[in-house]
Amino acid sequence: MEPSLLVVGVIGNIISVLVFASPIKTFWRIARSGSTEDFESAPYVVTLLSSSLWVYYGITKPGGLLVATVNGVGVVMEAVYVTLFLLFATPQLRAKTAVLVAALDVGFLGAVVLVTSLAVHGSLRVMVIGTICACLNVFMYGSPLAAMSLQVPVAYLFYSWNRDIRGVSSMIASQIL
Repeated sequence: MEPSLLVVGVIGNIISVLVFASPIKTFWRIARSGSTEDFESAPYVVTLLSSSLWVYYGITKPGGLLVATVNGVGVVMEAVYVTLFLLFATPQLRAKTAVLVAALDVGFLGAVVLVTSLAVHGSLRVMVIGTICACLNVFMYGSPLAAMSLQVPVAYLFYSWNRDIRGVSSMIASQIL
């Protein structure tokens, strides 16, 4: 690996570890209050899945050590977050979280490892695993943006649309008259 690529990779890993560490304040609050309050477990469960898949990708890809190591740190941190969530959640939320962990972090991850190990070989395996990881990242980081778009008030959209229509109709009327 070229030295410049190694430096950029290490900087990226440092930034990634900081991203993995960002919920520490939230989980400190959960541990101190003894309650998960209104927090949802899904982002942490999905991030655990994503990190686990990226570790698998880094192990499978030749020269993927940096990817495997940083996501290994992510797996450990996310596993701690999910465990704390399970400890302090209400029974109903605990059950929901356990089902998510079983389905995604055990079931889906296991299926990907099993299928790619048995049915896909050579460089195609790395491509398939990388594609799955990339798609999961798009969904994982794109979902908050989709949720934000739902927060735009319908009244504002109607006002905007109505204002634009009036502007267009005024322009057409001025052209005709």
